[in-house]
Amino acid sequence: MGGKGFDWLRQTGTETLRPFLFTIKGTCGTRSGRGWKGFYPMDNPILVTGGAGFIGSNFILQWLRQETGGVINFDKLTYAGNLRNLASIATDARYQFVHGDIVDRDFVREVLQRHQPSAIVHFAAESHVDRSIHCADDFIRTNIEGTFVMLEEARAYWANLAAAGRERFRFLHVSTDEVYGSLGPGEPGFCETTAYAPNSPYAASKAASDHLVRAYHHTHGLPTLTTNCSNNYGPYQFPEKLIPLTIVNARRGKPLPVYGDGLNVRDWLYVEDHCEAIRAVLSRGKVGETYNIGGDTEKTNLEIVETVCSAMDELKGDAQLFPHKKLVIFVKDRSGHDRRYAMDASKIKRELGWAPRETFESGMRKTISWFLENDEWVREVTSGQYREWMSTHYALEP
Repeated sequence: MGGKGFDWLRQTGTETLRPFLFTIKGTCGTRSGRGWKGFYPMDNPILVTGGAGFIGSNFILQWLRQETGGVINFDKLTYAGNLRNLASIATDARYQFVHGDIVDRDFVREVLQRHQPSAIVHFAAESHVDRSIHCADDFIRTNIEGTFVMLEEARAYWANLAAAGRERFRFLHVSTDEVYGSLGPGEPGFCETTAYAPNSPYAASKAASDHLVRAYHHTHGLPTLTTNCSNNYGPYQFPEKLIPLTIVNARRGKPLPVYGDGLNVRDWLYVEDHCEAIRAVLSRGKVGETYNIGGDTEKTNLEIVETVCSAMDELKGDAQLFPHKKLVIFVKDRSGHDRRYAMDASKIKRELGWAPRETFESGMRKTISWFLENDEWVREVTSGQYREWMSTHYALEP
């Protein structure tokens, strides 16, 4: 949790650095640390909350490849936040990391005033359903209270901008398909007008944050945008989620846990495609609107695991592990496990011209290759607290 991150690399004459302390307390534990926050001027930066996480870090990397403006990465660095994801751009003059908590209202206000962002892209959230079932406190705090703080401070900041800045400013809130609940076989996919019916503490906390965003637009006129995406996969995903967990465990010859009968269905979206969609919404989306983002690829959990096993078999590794499918074990189903999600992404395709570039097959090849080629990253994130979580949650050693 502690450490200076990468701010210490930028000790230039235009930057001011000073230490700060933070302590986060809750019934699920206490986290404390020391970091640094700094400042140096950028032209037209955006502020990304949760930018050291899986989707946030992929978004920042893509933004700096494709866009000209700068990025302020505002992240608390919980267990799933990793600055190694962004090591390749740590010294880029258009990038700065700020270590802080979105629930810290005074600090959020200071960051907005210092950096003067033209937009906020709000990824920061607790996102793992299993963790929300075991301990919902952090989900309520970050996803609901944190979004409230970001909206309140964004509203005050936006209200004091000059006319041109007010016209340009956007608050883009990144959400999930899980707010819509569960679909039966053959039912049409979720669309932007589907009624909310969240079934897990995680989904309920995201639904609450979505409603807050909507309310701040309709009540206060804050120029908001909301995206609801399907299951993402790709590089840098923390291996508590199905695809990276299966890849990591298959390579190590560890059990591959599958909930229940393995027939729960999800729509799968490669993370780079998701990031492109967010950029499209930010630049061309209609203020106050919601856009569903999906990969148009429905797969059961068991199909996902078998796809990884087949790919690992083709690599001709340890013969004792062939076929990798023999590592599959079925474990007790998750409480309240939604049976099926599917997304109708026709609105964003029709209005903004976005469509995923990757097929499921090409996205999986890229994902599996990345995890196999990044052993050091995997070793770092699968030590310590991760091993304790896996051992407790699945009653097996990862």
